[in-house]
Amino acid sequence: MSGTILENLSGRKLAILVAILLLSQVACFLLGGLLAPLPAGHQVILGMVCKDTPQRQNDTTFWLHLRGEGKCASVSQEDIEQHDTKMANEIVYIFQMPLPRGEEFDYSRWQQNLIGVLQVDIAYDSDMSLVEPPKDLQLTIDTRLAYRNKGDRKTDWKLYAHSLENRYLDCSLKTASQEESLFSCDMVPLFELGDLHHDFYLLNLRFPIDTDMKMNLNLGHMHDLTLTVIHQNGGFTKVWLSLKTILFPFLVAIMIWFWRRVHILQRSPALLEYMLIYLGAALTFLNFPLEYLSLFIEMPYMLLLSDIRQGVFYAMLLSFWLVFAGEHMLIQESPYKSTIRSRYWKHLSAVVVGCLSLFIFDICERGVQMRNPFYSIWTTPMGARVAMSFIILAAISAGIYFLFLCYMVWKVFKNIGAKRTSLPSMSNARRLHYEGLIYRFKFLMLATLLCAGLTVAGFIMGQVAEGQWKWDEDMEIQLTSAFLTGVYGMWNIYIFALLILYAPSHKQWPSNSSDETTQSNENIVAAAANEEIEFSHLPSDSNPSEISSLTSFTRKVAFD
Repeated sequence: MSGTILENLSGRKLAILVAILLLSQVACFLLGGLLAPLPAGHQVILGMVCKDTPQRQNDTTFWLHLRGEGKCASVSQEDIEQHDTKMANEIVYIFQMPLPRGEEFDYSRWQQNLIGVLQVDIAYDSDMSLVEPPKDLQLTIDTRLAYRNKGDRKTDWKLYAHSLENRYLDCSLKTASQEESLFSCDMVPLFELGDLHHDFYLLNLRFPIDTDMKMNLNLGHMHDLTLTVIHQNGGFTKVWLSLKTILFPFLVAIMIWFWRRVHILQRSPALLEYMLIYLGAALTFLNFPLEYLSLFIEMPYMLLLSDIRQGVFYAMLLSFWLVFAGEHMLIQESPYKSTIRSRYWKHLSAVVVGCLSLFIFDICERGVQMRNPFYSIWTTPMGARVAMSFIILAAISAGIYFLFLCYMVWKVFKNIGAKRTSLPSMSNARRLHYEGLIYRFKFLMLATLLCAGLTVAGFIMGQVAEGQWKWDEDMEIQLTSAFLTGVYGMWNIYIFALLILYAPSHKQWPSNSSDETTQSNENIVAAAANEEIEFSHLPSDSNPSEISSLTSFTRKVAFD
């Protein structure tokens, strides 16, 4: 009967394989650290103020812009400070993206997405007798987003999205004087584009005052309006897609090779072999460089699709780790075939709850943004509470999962320690064989824990890459890119190694052996495996074909 490659591979060949995989891992880190820029870039744009006529307030085909023929007339600060309804409804704040700086820049489709965050500075004069900074101040915004491409006339703006949105502001005192108090409000999300398909974008913002609908009453006047736009860097996208393009065919090839070796054997695949092929399929789905299509066609659902692909992989990876540890715990061995439903449904419940929570949250956020890019679930108190509930539920599930995974790993090492007490009673060749297998499995389990830790660190670094502009705009350290490419490469290398090491070996175990001292190391191991050795801890009614519980442990995935 054949075992796995992990059991039968010689020490020299195993060392060469591990060295190649480690060098590949180092190359993935260096690829992000040396060649890729920071994952995300940003630009801060100060809103320019223009005056519109009341007749065009509802005309979404007319756009106020800043440069060239037909540019708008600027508004003085005295006009802005007027609080009458007519003047407030004529004021429009204009943002052109990207911001022209002497010459006209344009966006590239390699930059993938665009997120806009708005910061408002509100001024109150002394007549309003405002003492405390406004909290949960409702701001109604008439938002209009337009686009044009290279080759279009500079006045040929086309409507992309239009919506009347509410945002809630929490403000703090910035400056105070006898004439006026200036309050700086927290940043609020304004829009999110899942695909950056056009070259230029234009944003017109109005803050209508309506006494009947109680919109923007007692708001004061806008002193400054600042828009921060965040996009993925094109250089990072090229490095990221190059890494995906290289890894995708390698993983497909090793999956085909693994599954062919499994089906050569005269048995049905074991549970761990099924889990390995499912995990490889999930990573193949993530590796497929679908982002190339966004360079040619508009795909506003790309961000949502990327989140779904990554969520499927995370769910499969977390499930595999539980099954991988559970199949090697050597406790309460069942004579029946192990299945997910029969043995692991309780273990995987935390994974299912956490992934479903994040999926529902993502659908509620980015699913709606495909139709209305100005929508955000965080903009209302009720929506913020619902979103936070999903995130807290997912965090609790993740905490329960990691605690249980650590417990299972501890049980595995405890059982390994218990089985080592049987080694002194074995022959020298057999003892050396099983000691080598135990060391190999311990190394693989430690690599699994390292992969889990770096996966969490990579997720955190990804969040830092999205929000790095909030904390330090001048940071030039490129550790973020190195971590993202390194962790992504680690997932591929780790699963690649598992598919190789847990593939069935074609080396056959001979029926007998007469001279252990003259055989090769592989034949010594094979002959020792067929020795009939009784262990004191085995029950009297043990199946004669079961060599030992230690053999069952080291060759769990080779047969049911």
